[in-house]
Amino acid sequence: MKIAVLGTGEVGQTIGSKLVGLGHEVKLGSRAAGNQKAAAWAKKAGAKASYGTFADAAKFGDLVFNCTLGAASVEALKAAGEANLGSKVLIDVSNPLDFSKGMPPSLLVCNTDSLAETIQRAFPKAKVVKALNTMANPVMVNPRSLPGTHHTFLAGNDAGAKETVRGILGQFGWTPEEVLDLGDLTAARGTEQWLPLWVRIMGATGSAMFNIRVVAAK
Repeated sequence: MKIAVLGTGEVGQTIGSKLVGLGHEVKLGSRAAGNQKAAAWAKKAGAKASYGTFADAAKFGDLVFNCTLGAASVEALKAAGEANLGSKVLIDVSNPLDFSKGMPPSLLVCNTDSLAETIQRAFPKAKVVKALNTMANPVMVNPRSLPGTHHTFLAGNDAGAKETVRGILGQFGWTPEEVLDLGDLTAARGTEQWLPLWVRIMGATGSAMFNIRVVAAK
């Protein structure tokens, strides 16, 4: 599959490298065509890796990952172009973190809205699915890096799009039982609101290598 990954930070590069390793063709998108971080990533990732602008990547991909900073995600997606995004599945991994007052961050949008919903409103034809935003990037692509079973979540308005994302998560190593479908895209409000607590847990434990396990009564 041809996949666009928007964002050249650790999350974008980690997801992009995993996808290339799985045999997908990946184009890493950034604001500038000659982005040095993107060029270095593509050189290291191999023949199936390439890079370009947000628009180049969005046009290239049959599926799009949004791994840009949440505060700039809508702007980045506008640069990618509504025509290039079309009705493609758009996996939103970002969180609306606000670092304007330092650490710990607050949320730019919450309670009655979410970043994922904001993106869906801005690009109504795209099939936005919120996924993988509740953990550190090494865990996203390698759930077996943690002991035992744990969970990741899906939220989206299109059932077919969520099944496509389930397939990608399965390739990353998530078992079907570990992927919990929370319903429509309004559920992203909850997964995004997990981030302030995630930051506190990271501070208390001194590690980002942890995740949620949902334990339900039988």
